[in-house]
Amino acid sequence: MQVSTAEFKKGLKIVFDGQPYTIVEFQHVKPGKGGAFVRTKLKNMKLGKVIDNTFRSGEKVELVDFEDKHMQFLYRDDRYHFMDTETYDQVSLSEDEVGDAREFLKENTEVDVLYIDGAPAGVELPNFVELAIAKTEPGVRGDTAQGGSKPATLETGAVVQVPLFLNEGDTIRIDTRTGEYLARVAVAG
Repeated sequence: MQVSTAEFKKGLKIVFDGQPYTIVEFQHVKPGKGGAFVRTKLKNMKLGKVIDNTFRSGEKVELVDFEDKHMQFLYRDDRYHFMDTETYDQVSLSEDEVGDAREFLKENTEVDVLYIDGAPAGVELPNFVELAIAKTEPGVRGDTAQGGSKPATLETGAVVQVPLFLNEGDTIRIDTRTGEYLARVAVAG
């Protein structure tokens, strides 16, 4: 099935250069001279890489034939193992298939595993996850030369910038789409 650029919306899954992409952002532009166009940010559904592309207004693109299956992340060895929450079937994905989602994957996290042409192709995390801080330097009072933030390593191994008042063991909410700190959920101890 094909869609026109007029039907673009965030989250729409399209085929571009033979690869499946999700539209992350789009903007219709109508310059004074020349034809209108649509500026987009596309995220590769298999690799997780984001690219910029411009489509001519009215251009048609193919939709991705995909299926989302709700699954639970079980564990990781040399591969990532997931279980279908309805059928209890298990599937294992390689590090490349999981993509950037691996930074925020914690055991028992519920995710959507993306199937393209019947084969697992990627993992879509919930928009927000709660993770504990595994390692961070203690914040020094009055040390705001860096804008009041410091790096913190989470229990999954991801490194994010957090405010100075957070300590090891604190649980924080992270936006998985941007990798940004949102709020402290629980204090350690």
